[in-house]
Amino acid sequence: MDLTWAEVCGRRLRRHGLSSPLGTPAEAAAAMCGAHAQVLSAAEVSIGLRLDGVTRTDVREALWSEHSLIKTFGPRGTVHLLPAAELGLWCGALGAVPAAGWLAPEARLTGEQTEELVVAIGVILAEAELTVDELTGALAEQVGAWAVDPVMPAFQTMWPRWRQMVATAAHRGVLCFGPDKGRRTTYTNPGRWLPGFAPAPPSEAVDWLLGRYLHSYGPATSQHFARWLATTPAWTRRLFEAAGLTEVSVEGTRAWTSRADAEPGESARGVLLLPHFDSFTVGSQPRELLFPGAARQRALARSSQAGNFPVLLIDGVVAGVWQQKKTGGTVSITVEPLRPLTARQHRQLGEQVERIGAVLEARPAFTLGPVNVGAHA
Repeated sequence: MDLTWAEVCGRRLRRHGLSSPLGTPAEAAAAMCGAHAQVLSAAEVSIGLRLDGVTRTDVREALWSEHSLIKTFGPRGTVHLLPAAELGLWCGALGAVPAAGWLAPEARLTGEQTEELVVAIGVILAEAELTVDELTGALAEQVGAWAVDPVMPAFQTMWPRWRQMVATAAHRGVLCFGPDKGRRTTYTNPGRWLPGFAPAPPSEAVDWLLGRYLHSYGPATSQHFARWLATTPAWTRRLFEAAGLTEVSVEGTRAWTSRADAEPGESARGVLLLPHFDSFTVGSQPRELLFPGAARQRALARSSQAGNFPVLLIDGVVAGVWQQKKTGGTVSITVEPLRPLTARQHRQLGEQVERIGAVLEARPAFTLGPVNVGAHA
């Protein structure tokens, strides 16, 4: 089966809710395999673009009032909004993903120390929302000084030892984000909001995650899956080999998908504005097809890292970048296309600007011109 990139992109856009809207914030987060939330306002836009009539207030209510979304550590240990109904499967799968150690041996936690911290964090957060400093103090008191020794290099300073396993604690089901206290992050235990919550069995959860990934980002290779998870290619290769997948060709490149997904779909058409770290941009491979020609240099950080720029997508490929600046009740949006726009594309772009303004609950002001803001870290 030979597939064009336009057909692959068209199917992905539809399943992400970007060409036909989904129903709820949790459904949107599920469809994209989690919404990146390093920049929470960008995650709100990512989810809002996949729904009709939803604003950032609706997303915040789903997160902090309804708890149908959970802010936690997702693929690659990065911050995501995940659907609460799937959190057990996510935790079970991500907890089974092999991770590479990067700290100096004297700074690393042993297996026994990790287990002790997981138990302690689960107990401490069971009835609390604590800042990093508050949780550090509680661990020093309950576990001992070794847990909080400043041995972990981060942002030109040294973090306490326990913070190297914060994503591990999340994947073990004892930690997620709570509401911020002013400008300070808090952590809590997801069991406070999800009674009876527990991670799913790893074997079941890993199979589920592979299926969900291929549904959202297939066809793909085991190397693509490894990159998405930041894990070893050997591990994902074994998963692909055991899954009974169907081989297809995408623009002459071999890739795999589930047997039920091998048929071509409608080609991608139209104009989209995707914010920083939108999951479609970060997860879609191959990079050279999504970021063709000048887009590779203009819209990728260090020529390979996606998500650091908000992007203009035309017919399934990156065709520009954009920026926003919110002042009072107005959001100014500047779009820099990498090629001339047709009258139809210009009209569709204006509709996208209006939609982003509605999600942000602001009056949009639209300009075509150069974007001078660099890549987000």
